[in-house]
Amino acid sequence: MMTRRKLMGAVAGAAMLTGAQAAAQEITVAYFLEWPMPFQYAKATGMYEDAMGIDINWVSFDTGTAMSAAMASGDVQLSVSQGVPPFVVATSAGQDLQILDVAVSYSDNDNCVVRAELEIDKDSADELEGKKVAVPLGTAAHYGFLEQMNHFGVDISTMDVVDMAPPDGAAAIAQGAVDMACGWGGALRRMKEHGNVLLTGAEKEDLGILVFDVTSGPANWVAENSDIVAQFLAVTAEANAMWNSGENTEEMLPVIAKDAGMDLEATRETIATFVFPPVDEQLTAKWLAGGAQEFMKGVANVFVEAGSIDAALDSYANAVNAAPLESAAGGM
Repeated sequence: MMTRRKLMGAVAGAAMLTGAQAAAQEITVAYFLEWPMPFQYAKATGMYEDAMGIDINWVSFDTGTAMSAAMASGDVQLSVSQGVPPFVVATSAGQDLQILDVAVSYSDNDNCVVRAELEIDKDSADELEGKKVAVPLGTAAHYGFLEQMNHFGVDISTMDVVDMAPPDGAAAIAQGAVDMACGWGGALRRMKEHGNVLLTGAEKEDLGILVFDVTSGPANWVAENSDIVAQFLAVTAEANAMWNSGENTEEMLPVIAKDAGMDLEATRETIATFVFPPVDEQLTAKWLAGGAQEFMKGVANVFVEAGSIDAALDSYANAVNAAPLESAAGGM
């Protein structure tokens, strides 16, 4: 645990709250089950509360669109690992949300699976026309589905697209109720038991189909609680650094698995496909200093063309707020 001890002092120094502030505060944070990440070690061991001095209510969700709705209602203050497409859908519709960090990049852990009996692969993808597909609309999986079908020249208007959360899509493809299902995490693993993907993560990246999640929050709340946000992001960064070092894997993995509601080997297999960018990288042009904003515009344009949203924003620059992360980095 040497890495944790070294980093705790840095986290404690980032955006410190006064005792009066801390005693009065309580926040609710959204996250996904079956989506193992280093922050869950910090969540399960109380690192957030220790560093921040406030109570945190953790609530699991099935989709990023549900996270947006919860933030709109004021029930949730921060969402960890919200997909960029549901974030774009919400902000394009006028919801004032902000990206606060890059939670994870995972091109191999978000995909669509074709039912094995159909024997359809990337060389015969045109046979998907007229087929029934389960897609969680407005999510990263939806964006990936649209881009893959566009790549293969499949006319989506001929398909029966059913809005299903990934766990429901996994059950549907297992029962033979749909021909293809799209999703992520544990649900994607279950989908693969009954079919095959059309493109690998690397092949999708070659086509410009990126997949990454963010920590997000309502802009007004973030502005009023920037110290709390900076502290939260600092603890997340600490947990990521502990994981990325490779020195704490065996200690962290069982804790993460239990918190994610997964068995140990499934957790090991899933998290091996994830990349957790360090803070200094997140603050570069690749991510929060331009790349994320440009990518969101591209996602929005795809959704407009598909008729999934009415219009894209002229710019998504205001949808990124790197100030709390910069504050957290300054104390590390």
